[in-house]
Amino acid sequence: MRAGDREAFAELYESCAQAVYRHALRLTGDWSVAEDIMADTFLAAWQGRGRLEQGRGSALPWLLGIATHKCENARRRLRRRLVFLTRQPPPVHVADFSAEAASRLDDQDRLRAVSAAFGQLRRQEREVLSLRVWCGLDYEQTADALGIPVGTVRSRLSRARRRLARIADQAERAKRPRRNLEPARAHGEVRNTAAIAALPMREETP
Repeated sequence: MRAGDREAFAELYESCAQAVYRHALRLTGDWSVAEDIMADTFLAAWQGRGRLEQGRGSALPWLLGIATHKCENARRRLRRRLVFLTRQPPPVHVADFSAEAASRLDDQDRLRAVSAAFGQLRRQEREVLSLRVWCGLDYEQTADALGIPVGTVRSRLSRARRRLARIADQAERAKRPRRNLEPARAHGEVRNTAAIAALPMREETP
């Protein structure tokens, strides 16, 4: 690929595109933005292929690092756009098509719960959590993707786990009725979908 072999780059795209897209979707929460970021990531990878280090075990951390920076740029553009829109007259009401888009998922409730909890984390925590837990990178690869020390990855991941578990517990308590008319739960049972999503982060040891 470094030599400009398009077939090699196509193989890289086929093997890594979905991972890059899912990472961008987790960080942005927007289908269309995630698709744009995936495309921009591979365009930047092709243009900067000469910077890809030889001897890498995998190019995925490099791609995810590019995608992470592009997600942050997208967040900044969105913030500037929102500031601009607050100064404009109220827009004409447009029908909400988010439910139709979300129908592509098998479990909409779980996605909403996880997205709500994930969105309450700090940006740096979301990045580390997505790369380390959901993208499956190890600590060194995550540090490489973000350009930070391994120790910083560990500390951010630890904070993200604690915060996500706390958010999930708060959400579960908020859903409890004032009078519990249901049978008592078995020991260790977890019903809240965000709490279920937090379990891998709770149980994994660095």
